Amino acid sequence: MIENLLTYIIFTPLLGALVVLFLPQSKTSSFKWVALGALGVTLVLSVLAVTSFDASVEGLTNSEDQLQMVDKAEWFSVELGSLGKFSVDYFVGVDGLNLSLLLLAAIVLFIGAISSFGIKQKQKGYFGLYLLLSTSVLGCFVALDFFLFYLFFEFMLLPMYFLIGIWGGPKREYAAIKFFLYTLVGSILILIVMIGLYNSVYDPVKTGMEAGVIENVLEASPDMISSIQYAVQAGQMESENIVKSFNMISMADDANYLPDSFLGKNSYGEIFGQSARWMAFLALLIGFAIKLPAFPFHTWLPDAHVEAPTAVSVVLAGILLKIGGYGIIRTAFSFFPDSAFHYSWLIGFFGLFSILYGAMNALAQKDLKRLIAYSSVSHMGFVLLGLAAMTVEGVTGAIYQMFSHGLISSMLFLLVGVLYDRTHDRGIENYGGLASKMPKFTILITIAFFASLGLPGFSGFIAELMVFIGAFKSSTVIGAIPYWMPVVATLGLVLGAGYYLWTLQRMFFGKFWVKDKAWREVLVDLNAREYVMLVPLVILIIWFGIYPATLLDLINNSVEGFTQLLILSVE
Repeated sequence: MIENLLTYIIFTPLLGALVVLFLPQSKTSSFKWVALGALGVTLVLSVLAVTSFDASVEGLTNSEDQLQMVDKAEWFSVELGSLGKFSVDYFVGVDGLNLSLLLLAAIVLFIGAISSFGIKQKQKGYFGLYLLLSTSVLGCFVALDFFLFYLFFEFMLLPMYFLIGIWGGPKREYAAIKFFLYTLVGSILILIVMIGLYNSVYDPVKTGMEAGVIENVLEASPDMISSIQYAVQAGQMESENIVKSFNMISMADDANYLPDSFLGKNSYGEIFGQSARWMAFLALLIGFAIKLPAFPFHTWLPDAHVEAPTAVSVVLAGILLKIGGYGIIRTAFSFFPDSAFHYSWLIGFFGLFSILYGAMNALAQKDLKRLIAYSSVSHMGFVLLGLAAMTVEGVTGAIYQMFSHGLISSMLFLLVGVLYDRTHDRGIENYGGLASKMPKFTILITIAFFASLGLPGFSGFIAELMVFIGAFKSSTVIGAIPYWMPVVATLGLVLGAGYYLWTLQRMFFGKFWVKDKAWREVLVDLNAREYVMLVPLVILIIWFGIYPATLLDLINNSVEGFTQLLILSVE
C-alpha cells in the first residue's frame, strides 16, 4: 500500500488545478485533459484504497484503532496559559462509514470531468474551479479533525457558487445565491456546535504527552489512556496540561469530555430551557439536513439543479448531497447518540415526509431535470429513515442508499444533459415516441428509471430493502421509531414508479413527435463520449444490485460498531 495514500487522493485534483492555473490561456484544449488526468489518477488511487482496506477490522467507531490508512500530524497549536492548549491536526483516515463514499466521489468526479468536455466558454476557469471542488469534496469524506472537516466543507461553497453562477442557465445568479445562502446558514449552525465541542473535549494522548506521562504517541496504550481520562475526570490533571482538540474520534467518546463541560453527557447545561446536548444535536442535524437536503430545507435544490450545467448537476446530486448524510452520521449521531435516540422519531418523520413530499412534487413536474431533482429529495428521505431506525440494517441501508443514489442520480442527470445538448429543451410534454429516434438512449434511460424506482436487480433495491428491514426491526426491538413510519414510506415506492413510468410513457413510447420540427434533425442517438460516461454507471448499478456483498463487506463491521455505540448510549 502507498504511504500517505489518502493525502495523494485529496490533493491530486488540487495539483491539477495549479497546472491549469499556470497553463497559458491559448492552451484551451489542454485544460480538460489536465482535469481528466488528475481525476483519473484520483480514481485509480481510490480503487487502490478500497482494495487495500481490511474489512475484517472490528471496533467501536469512537476508537482510532478501527481506522485505516491514517495520516495524522499536528497542523498547529496555540498555548492558552492556564486554559491549557489548543491543537488542530491534519488527520485523515477511513473506516466502513466513509470508504464507500470516497470511492463514489472519485467515480462521479471522473465521470463529471468527461461530461465537462461539452463546456466551450471560459474553460480555464471552469476546470480550475471543478478541480478545487473535487479536492474539497474528497477531503470532506476522509477528514477526521472537525476543524479540517469544516474547512473542506466550507471551501466547496465557492467553487460550486461560481460553477452555477457563471456556467449555469438563464436564472443562474438566483440559483447560485440561493444555494450559497442556504448552505451558509447550515455551516453557521455547524460552526457554533464545533466551537462548543472544542470547549468541552480534550485529547487524552496529547494531554498525557503535555503532562509528561507519555513520551510519544506509540506508547499510548489503552490502559494508559484510561488512566489519563480518570485523572482528568477526578481533577488530578493540571489544567495547563489539558490539550483541547477537534479530533472527531475523541468527540465520539464520552470519556474525553471535560468534567462539567457544557456539552458533556452528564452536563446540566441548557439552551432555551432544553438540554444543551439536545440543542447541539439539532443544530448539527439541521446544518447537514440542508445539504442532504431534507424537507423543509430542500427548496434550494431544484433551482440549483435546473440552472447548473450538466456536470455540476451530476456532482451536486451524486456527491454533495451525500456529504449531508455522511455529516449526520459522523458528527450528530456519533457525538450525541443519546440525543439521536431522543429525536429518532423526529428524524424518521422528516425522512418519511421527504419521501412522500419529494415524490408527489416529482409527479407534478413538467421539466425532466426538475423531476429528477425532486426524486433526489424523496430518495434522500430513505437515508434519514434508515438512520432514525438506529439498527445495523437501517444504518447500512442509509449508507448503501447514498452510494446507490450517487450512481443512479449521476446517470439520470447525464441522460437529461444528453437530450438538452441536442434541443436545449427539457419539457416532458415537448417530446413523444423518442424510442423510435433514439433507441439506445431510450434503453439507458429506462434502466436508470427502473434502478431509481427500486426494481430488483439494481442497487437501489438493495438499499431500500435494507432501510425497510432496519426500520421495521427498530419499531419492534429498539423502539426508536413507530412501525407505521416504514409502512407509510412504502407509498414513496408506488409514487416513484408512477412518475418514472408516466414520464417513460409520455416521452419515449407511441408515435414520434416533437414540439419543434427543427429538433428532428438534431435528435441523434448517443455518441462515443456519451457511451463512455454512461455505460460504466450502468455496469456499476447492476453489479451492486446483483452482488451487494462487494459494498456490504466494506460497511458491515464499522456499522456494527457505530450502532453498538448508539444502543449503549440509551441503556
